[in-house]
Amino acid sequence: MTATPAGPDVPAGPAEQDATAGPGTPVGRGTTTAPDGAAAPGDFLSHRPALRPDVLLSPALLHGPATVHLVKDPVGGGSFEVGAKEHFLMRRLDGTRRLAEIGEEYGHAFGKRLAEAHWRQLLQLLGARGLLAGGPATPPTTPVRSGSPSGAMLRGTVLRGTLRLVADANATTGRLHRLLRPVLRPAVLLPAAALTVAMEVLLAARLPELGRDTWWLLRHPVPLLAVCTLLWLSTALHELAHGVAARHHGGTVGEIGLRWRLPAAVMYCTVDNYRFLRTRWHQLAVAGAGAFANLLFLLPFLAWWAALPPGDPTRRVLSGLLLLGSVQALVNLVPLPPLDGYTMLGHALRVTRLAPESGRYLRLRVRDRPAAARYPRRARRIYVSYALGSALLVLLILAATTALAVVLTGLLVA
Repeated sequence: MTATPAGPDVPAGPAEQDATAGPGTPVGRGTTTAPDGAAAPGDFLSHRPALRPDVLLSPALLHGPATVHLVKDPVGGGSFEVGAKEHFLMRRLDGTRRLAEIGEEYGHAFGKRLAEAHWRQLLQLLGARGLLAGGPATPPTTPVRSGSPSGAMLRGTVLRGTLRLVADANATTGRLHRLLRPVLRPAVLLPAAALTVAMEVLLAARLPELGRDTWWLLRHPVPLLAVCTLLWLSTALHELAHGVAARHHGGTVGEIGLRWRLPAAVMYCTVDNYRFLRTRWHQLAVAGAGAFANLLFLLPFLAWWAALPPGDPTRRVLSGLLLLGSVQALVNLVPLPPLDGYTMLGHALRVTRLAPESGRYLRLRVRDRPAAARYPRRARRIYVSYALGSALLVLLILAATTALAVVLTGLLVA
């Protein structure tokens, strides 16, 4: 699953005014305030502007030392970051409250009163991006997918590129969602999840047999090709599962296609607004849906495998499929970029760009300790923990890979 990154941060607004400052105190860019907090002169603060109802605002996310919120225009396609204070104001631009009322709430929350210049800068920014109700919408930043010419469906070269497979990915996944809606209920999904856990426990107990049969499979090209074909089909279901889960939880799907870097080719599914889903659980469900679909795909083959006697050639093929398919699913849950497990960890912690920001913080610890000390305690704890944990995880993966290579070499020599 891929996602659309956020754009550049919103520039900081004009200066605020301490809530205890007296009347007529200069604020912002030479603006003064009256005793009641309204702008002087004029009735600018009596306006009731409204944010467009379809504009998406994310929960609070940790980005470096700052807490930010993502803002996305679903029509224009652009997204950007704002701080906690700008988010506080934008959520209250509902067309029913005057700017003066919102300013009072802001003063109670942050201990600062807003200058008229601050309001003007924020509203000018939102208006320029087409985010205010009644204003002109921002033109799309990318061509509209449903009306793109056929040539735009293919990007790249013969050696490396992408091919969009459907003109309207959101409609396609919507149809799949309507078809699968009866089974997308806890009464069905929870027993299915229990079955996949039981399957992995059983396969772990039979790991020696699975390993021998997989080694046999690797030396027989014809059944190996059949298993590889099934595994590729499982990756396609993995991507479609992301899209269906996104639609089920209120998300949208931007694109479904084929990505290749010869000799490998895989499907992909782009979920546009997973950061804006209603709850953290919905975000985790979308990110984990692919690996869950991979495991569900193996359940019928597990039943077939269990019905055959040990040593049966078909059972050997199925052993290889079950082992390689389980590795395919479980590796996707490893919390390293660009795997789904990394995305899930970011959702669980409410952190964006976890890996690069962890590296940035560690570099600051070495080169600029005062700057590193300005990070809040939670950020320091998360970034250090992820940096150390991911390094340890990489070392374990390298050790396991080396051990497996030694074992396979011994089998080959024998």
